[in-house]
Amino acid sequence: MSEPNPRVGCVITDQRGRVLGEGHTQQAGGPHAEVMALRDAAARGERVTGATAFVTLEPCSHHGRTGPCCDALINAGIGKVVASIADPNPLVAGQGFARLRAAGVEVEVGPGAAQSRELNIGFFSRMVRKTPWVRMKIAASLDGKTALNNGVSQWITSEPARTDGHAWRARAGAVLTGIGTVLEDNPRLDVRLVETTRQPRLVVVDSRLETPLDARLFMPGRKLFIYAAVRDAARQAALEARGATVIFMPGQQPDTEGKVDLAAMLRDLANREINELHVEAGHKLNGSLIREGLVDEFLVYLAPKLIGQGRDMANFGPLTELAQAVPLAFTATEMVGPDLRIVARIPGRDAF
Repeated sequence: MSEPNPRVGCVITDQRGRVLGEGHTQQAGGPHAEVMALRDAAARGERVTGATAFVTLEPCSHHGRTGPCCDALINAGIGKVVASIADPNPLVAGQGFARLRAAGVEVEVGPGAAQSRELNIGFFSRMVRKTPWVRMKIAASLDGKTALNNGVSQWITSEPARTDGHAWRARAGAVLTGIGTVLEDNPRLDVRLVETTRQPRLVVVDSRLETPLDARLFMPGRKLFIYAAVRDAARQAALEARGATVIFMPGQQPDTEGKVDLAAMLRDLANREINELHVEAGHKLNGSLIREGLVDEFLVYLAPKLIGQGRDMANFGPLTELAQAVPLAFTATEMVGPDLRIVARIPGRDAF
């Protein structure tokens, strides 16, 4: 995992197409893909002078946590760089290509652009829109119920679906839930069912700072952000003593008084370098996010069972006409064990 850096790979080949070195971007602060590939080539005893570097994203040209990758390629004597797409980071945005060309390195841009952009949809969203890519995960029965009326929801979907859901958690920069879920389910919302080198951060929408101090979501080494709307100095101090970061972000409109400003929260999370936000919440918070138009994509697991009366996927509306319905486009469907996984996107939300 390279969060919050983009997911980038690099392969260096000679003129015959023989692989000399390969690598991928490490966690923030670690080497980028190009440097890892150059190191791999050196470890193999290969000379890269005049070689071609194939890379997912434009090599960076600025000093951040690491030095510029374009300089590393130039200094190594790379003759050509084939990059899928330009880096949307304003600190790069074509400057890496310009520096390579100025140094006499041939540059080709375009192969695999759509795939590279999709791989880094969250990074592009944060750089261009200044908000994370918001993906809402829902596990439900075939008739769209996420729990019984009494709140019982374990387990509607199968173990393979739950494992698959953890893989999607693992790719996110942060997992978002609401205080209702915390109080009812006392979840950990960590990654347990698949291997991971890091735990995503955890975000809780808790307007009145009701998060219990003994909640299971407090985990050593994992960052926890609690967004609130009503100040309570004693509760804030107690939560911060447990390791949480409490952020007050009250709504500014009459209908959001006493509630968290969700749009402002997303902008703040982008400032905290969250690329993909994975939502696992109840019908109330889900409904609020949908109603405010803040969800980009839905990850839905449908179990082959009917529940009848129960809790819905999201509480919003009521609508007065079908034209007000939220439009979706299915981008992927796949069986996961006995359950159906659907990935659906709001049309046009990725046009940035």
